Amino acid sequence: MARTIAVSGTASGIGRTLAGLLREQGDTVVGVDLRDADVCADLGGAEGRSHAVAQVLDLCGGTLDAVVACAGVSDFTELPVKVNYFGVAALMEGLRPALARAEAPRAAVVGSIAGTHPVDEEIVRACLAGDEPAALDAAAKAVAEGGGHKTYPSSKAALARWMRRASVTPEWAGEGIPLNAVAPGVVRTPMSAPLFEDEAMLKVMNEAVRMPLNGYAGPEVIAEALRWLVSPANTHMTGQVVYVDGGAEATLRGPDVF
Repeated sequence: MARTIAVSGTASGIGRTLAGLLREQGDTVVGVDLRDADVCADLGGAEGRSHAVAQVLDLCGGTLDAVVACAGVSDFTELPVKVNYFGVAALMEGLRPALARAEAPRAAVVGSIAGTHPVDEEIVRACLAGDEPAALDAAAKAVAEGGGHKTYPSSKAALARWMRRASVTPEWAGEGIPLNAVAPGVVRTPMSAPLFEDEAMLKVMNEAVRMPLNGYAGPEVIAEALRWLVSPANTHMTGQVVYVDGGAEATLRGPDVF
């Protein structure tokens, strides 16, 4: 049965690959991105988030079978907090009522193995409190003090915690909506391309994210996991962070964390 699925980040990388897989199986995809998408919007700000939600709802007629948030950024500024956490949370919450109208609704977000790395707790706390100004102030402080490398992990750690908290609430589980996350290791996408081109950064990446099973992944590997999570076949998995990372999480945290 054909379904209607909203996917953010469809202009490139994992989102683009997932949209292609879904369309190949007969689904209608409403793509969201800064450009080259059905809905062009900037999830880094309140106006763009509201525009994205309104346009998706208009295109889907008020009912969605699934939502997948793939859009994200990776740099050492405040931007990951804006896009990866507040942009994703606003999109998912804004489209949740449309999911609740579907017969078998599903939702997923894209986290990261970076969410297991050291974070700035002040950023994470502010994110989870829904206080964007405080989160951005904390991120700006981290950047100014040489901790800009923590803004991306902090945004992904906060997102994973938001997902786990929301997944079992009446608004999500109570409405029959499984909500999960896929946390990739290093994926070969346009966003990560500069890392592979920089020998020093590649060395750092190799040490920080060891992937003993088959090495670096292509975007199709992550897209396939997301496709299953939002398929009708997933009736009972919710609140889970699925590490599609070649064994990186198990290597980093060891067998006692599960």
